[in-house]
Amino acid sequence: MPTRLMLQRRAPESTRRHAMRALVRLVALVTLDLGVFVMLRGAVRLLRDEAVYGTAVAQSLASVFPKGILGGVNFSVALVLGLMMFGAYGRGDQRRDVARIAKGSALAVALSLWATLWVDTTHVVLLQGLLILALLWSAISIGRLAFDAAVKLVFQTPADGDPMVFVGDRTDEEARAVHDLLLGRNRGRHTRWVNLPQRGDPNELEPADALTVVHDALSTENADTLVLCGEYSPAVFEAIVEVGIASGIRVLAVPRVSGVVQERTDLVWYGGSAFVELTVPALRGWQLFVKRAVDIAGSLVGLTMLSPLFAVVAVAIKLDSKGPVLFSQERVGYAGRVFRVFKFRTMRADADEIKQQLAHLNASGDPRLFKIPGDPRITKLGRFLRKWSIDEFPQLWNVLIGDMSLVGPRPFFEADLKDYLEHHFARLGAKPGITGLWQVKGRSSVTDFEEVVRLDREYIERWSMALDLWILMLTLPAVLRGRGAF
Repeated sequence: MPTRLMLQRRAPESTRRHAMRALVRLVALVTLDLGVFVMLRGAVRLLRDEAVYGTAVAQSLASVFPKGILGGVNFSVALVLGLMMFGAYGRGDQRRDVARIAKGSALAVALSLWATLWVDTTHVVLLQGLLILALLWSAISIGRLAFDAAVKLVFQTPADGDPMVFVGDRTDEEARAVHDLLLGRNRGRHTRWVNLPQRGDPNELEPADALTVVHDALSTENADTLVLCGEYSPAVFEAIVEVGIASGIRVLAVPRVSGVVQERTDLVWYGGSAFVELTVPALRGWQLFVKRAVDIAGSLVGLTMLSPLFAVVAVAIKLDSKGPVLFSQERVGYAGRVFRVFKFRTMRADADEIKQQLAHLNASGDPRLFKIPGDPRITKLGRFLRKWSIDEFPQLWNVLIGDMSLVGPRPFFEADLKDYLEHHFARLGAKPGITGLWQVKGRSSVTDFEEVVRLDREYIERWSMALDLWILMLTLPAVLRGRGAF
């Protein structure tokens, strides 16, 4: 089995771990922030309504904080949305960034006082807003610091927990400093050192040898993070990064190596030190949850709305030719997982049996991309179903059960893996989709396998919910044009 495929088959577990940590972090921080707000609101009520510090203090507070100004549910929602919008629930030092907390709190205050400002533009309203912002910002910032201190004191990762694989030269002072910094923020974790000679060293390894060394380290450790610190040639650096990404783990590097693979870099902070994250967006846990939620909702709506059409197509297929209504076939999806894809049957029942007899008609000339214009195996009804992509609709079931996504790379045959080069395995980095960049940019008229791989890699490396929505919007016009489908 190719090394890249072995690593990618571990990727789902690594991705799940990162996603669950992101979810736990989000839930913990939201709970903390709402708790701080409730305590702050309760303190104002005690001082203002119960007059625990006397009437004078209560009257002063009542003039600045009248009843109803800190609305419970409305303000809570505005606070969470504001902090989320400015990244205060992010990784590393983002949750402790006072500027992000201040901006998120300011947005919450502005949203809560918006209606009041329209009818009362006095200085009292502005003063109220500034005082609420100062109190809220201070309380949340202190709460975050106290939370981190408590977590660091109480919860420690066990010594046999998930380690970090650290690629660097043990004799390099900067590498040692980065190592000590990260271990200081992750007490109890151990590090697997990969002592890789840097660029210019007489013992510098070739890319293939460096890849083997790092692969061996990742294979023997249940690592969730790969850290790169050193000056390496672009070829060596790219090989190491690709190994980490194929494994589904986080890949961090110090900024001095940030000039490579710019399209997927992101700056993160740990302990006040900057690291370049080179991991593809698929590891951003909250986005994975959102994408899966959209897939479930979209597939349920699609299956429900299209069920009358399914019945009509099923009857038409049975009347048009002999054979089953549905066609199923094993395909390879995310991380090399084999699953069974469903389509409406558009070919003769013996289509697979005579495929080799028609291999000379393959328009792409590449067995990994088998496309025949005017394929004689396709039935009269099948040609109509393919032109309008109706044959793909049963794949909504694949989306619902989690084998596929609404948007992603196209699934392919397991038999093709033996002919894959190293960079072709990048297609395994996301769940296959009913539609994707390949479909909206040409459908079957794209007959160059390398172009298909390039489009799939472009989707995976640029992935975001906005990109998914853009592709979905372009899918309908591409289908209605009816070009490139055969």
